[in-house]
Amino acid sequence: MTLPVFVVPPGALAADSATLDGDEGRHAVVVKRIRVGEQLVLTDGRGESAECEVTSVAKSSLVADVVVRRSTSPAQPRLVVVQAIPKGDHAERAVDLLTEIGADVIVPWAAERNVVTWKGDRGTKALNRWRSIALAAAKQSRRVWHPEVLDLHSTQDVAARVADAAAAYVLHETAVDTLVSRPVPIDGDVVVIVGPEGGITDDELTLLASAGAVAVRLGSEVLRSSSAGLAAAAAILSRTPRWD
Repeated sequence: MTLPVFVVPPGALAADSATLDGDEGRHAVVVKRIRVGEQLVLTDGRGESAECEVTSVAKSSLVADVVVRRSTSPAQPRLVVVQAIPKGDHAERAVDLLTEIGADVIVPWAAERNVVTWKGDRGTKALNRWRSIALAAAKQSRRVWHPEVLDLHSTQDVAARVADAAAAYVLHETAVDTLVSRPVPIDGDVVVIVGPEGGITDDELTLLASAGAVAVRLGSEVLRSSSAGLAAAAAILSRTPRWD
């Protein structure tokens, strides 16, 4: 049986014991009903983790002694997925799957043909929801490095990120090259750009190509926007040391 995972603030694992409080402490004590003597894993989501034994439990918090402490370096290459905003539940599905597969950075993209637009309070609420889903999925998949979910990017912002990447690929159904035929660098950022349900416009494709992105297809099938990123991530990560 795998140990349950909870998140603590950076630096919380430096001492021989750690306190788990706030939402995470409440979830551990009230929902999971963790009790004295049980073991759990605490992580700061930035590479530090520890197997711990619970020594005391309060109404909505607990204290645990560190038994085994681990420090994990960031994985290379770093996978950055630029995701045009899918509609409805497809957005949550995309973020959940990208986190589980190992995306290091998830970038919501305000593509021209997005069905959904993020503006004002609605945009803030949606972004926070993406981050909440990523956190839950990271805990479920036992990640000690949690993905960053960045602020909403314009196409110009995405192009700037492409220009700084070691490699960048934009998924497009009419592309001649396949993703698996393209090289994968051993370090740096690998950027994968997933368009909206309505497709990427010619102007967007031109701008991204001018920044260095290569148009590729996954195969003969056309995937949903919410699942294309997962397939692309698997195609890339399976050719890196990360999946050795």
